[in-house]
Formats: sequence, structure tokens, C-alpha cells
Amino acid sequence: MSNVLIAAVVFIAAFVLTWVLRRYALASSLMDIPNERSSHSVPTPRGGGVAIVLSFLAVLPFLGVLQLLPWPFVIGTIGAGAGVAILGFLDDHGHIAARWRLLGHFSSAAWALYWLGGLPSLLVFGYAFDLGVIGHVLAAVYIVWLLNLYNFMDGIDGIASVEAICVCLGGALLYVLLGAANLALVPVLLAAAVAGFLCWNFPPARIFMGDAGSGFLGLILAVLSLQAAWFTAELLWSWVILLGVFVVDATFTLLRRLLRGDKVYEAHRSHAYQYASRQYAAHRPVTLAVMLINLVWLLPMALLVGLGYVDGLLGVVIAYLPLVLLAVKFKAGQLEKAAD
Repeated sequence: MSNVLIAAVVFIAAFVLTWVLRRYALASSLMDIPNERSSHSVPTPRGGGVAIVLSFLAVLPFLGVLQLLPWPFVIGTIGAGAGVAILGFLDDHGHIAARWRLLGHFSSAAWALYWLGGLPSLLVFGYAFDLGVIGHVLAAVYIVWLLNLYNFMDGIDGIASVEAICVCLGGALLYVLLGAANLALVPVLLAAAVAGFLCWNFPPARIFMGDAGSGFLGLILAVLSLQAAWFTAELLWSWVILLGVFVVDATFTLLRRLLRGDKVYEAHRSHAYQYASRQYAAHRPVTLAVMLINLVWLLPMALLVGLGYVDGLLGVVIAYLPLVLLAVKFKAGQLEKAAD
């Protein structure tokens, strides 16, 4: 079976499953009801991200049998991804205390890292650093942070899906250019699964992703970035660049709220993308702007780093500077009453 056909099957599966999940959400009143912290104005079904989870994870054992993927990667990804998705699904249906969610997140990160081999050596200005056990701990924190920030950033129609597709296709392109097209298959399949869901989630959304989908995407993208680093150290920096829109907005917002003494675990609407969507009174222009930033700015920078033309850490700094300026411009983390 060709890789194109596999991707097409995953896309169709995600599209159909999202339709099924939408009907289930409507029938069981699994709705996201707007409140003062919401960025939407009409009740909308949620939990559609389960379609991404099922269509993507279901194909991994098949690829293992065909020897297109190593079994440790398959086992690690399915175990960690399913764990996070189930936790998110349960949280979508009823609240789970933050401490238990965090425990589940770190358990899933540890499972993925065990099968992946932990954190490879970091390349900084031409020098390789093997951080040992400390590196593995930092890798777990990185996975959990990316998992949670993806949840934070899934607040307007289509943004989380567009980000995932751009990151995955950018990572796949890097593999192709570096002569490792076989490694491009997994990010392409994840992009296909997300694209099938996006058909229902593009503004105006007919179903939301929910915690099951957003947390799953954050974890899988983190795992894929670490897998890329095992292929060549520069690629970790490239993936970090590709993830820049979400990393900068979420991190800048969190730090600003921490410094102000806010309860960071409480829901809010103070991310830059949320302020932007209110300023333009629509989700679509913000989601499309994220896509444009990824394609026009972050992808070229990621390619320069991945192909060895720019040092990785320097490339991250250059790529992130304009994003920080945008975060400031759109009041990321600013007290909502003062900003509005």
C-alpha cells in the first residue's frame, strides 16, 4: 500500500469519525456552552479530537507490521497518546482535578521517553551536550508543557488544527530534504488525521476538538520533535521553531500571569490570539494569520536550521523575536479588564 493511499485512508477515517462524534455529542448534549471566558458565542459540540486520536493511532500497528515503523516507537506512541487522550476524554465528560491530570501527563511522558530512548544530545553552537538523567527529566517537562500549552491554545476555531498541520508538514519536508523520506510518513499521517477533523472545525466550527484531542496533539508533536532529534540534533531546534506561535503565546501569557500572581490554572481569555480574535471580531483571520506566519516566517527559519545554515539556538532566538513582539502588541497575559 502506498504512503499516499495510507494518508488518504487516515484523512477519510478522521473525517467520518468526526461526523459520527458530532452526532454523538449532539445526542448526548456534550456541548461547549459559552460563558464569560469563552471565545465563541453559540453552543457547539465538543470532543471531536477523538477522531484524530483514533484514526492516527489505529494505523501505527499496521505500519509496524509492514516494518515501516520500529515497534518501540509504535508502543511508546500508542501508550502515551492513548493515556493522554483517555484522560482528556474523561475530563471533557466531567472535571478531573489538576493534580491527577498532571500525574497522568507525566506518566504518559515517561512512557514515551522510555521507548524513545530519552533526550538525545543537545547541539548548542556546534557543541554536543549529553545531559544524562537531567536531560530525561527536562524532556518530560518539555512534553508535559507542550501538551498543556496546546490545550491552552485551542481556544478559537481551527487554530490548533492549522498549527498541527503546518508543523507536521514542515517537519516532513525537512526529512525529505535530508534524504530520510521514510521518516516523513508519521508526521504526514498526523497531518492527514488533523485535516480530516479540520473540515468540521474550520471557522465557523461545527465541532470543537476538546481536551482529548488538544492534549493528544501536544504530546505527539513533542514526541515527533524528540524523534527528529535522534535522527539529527539540529532537527529538535527546527521543530521548536515550527511550534513557535503556540510556544511563545502560551509561555509569554503564563509568565505574565504568574508575575501578576494570577491563579494560572483558572480559565481565562488573555492569550494574544484571543485578544486578536476579539479585536477583529472573528476567528478566521487569526487562524489564517497563524498559518501565514508558519509558512512565510517559521518554516524558512526551520529549514535554515535543519539544513545546517544557521545554528539551532540562534535560529530559535531569531524566529521567536517577532513572535514576542506580536505577543506584546496583542496584550498576551494582560489583565483582561485593563486590556478590553
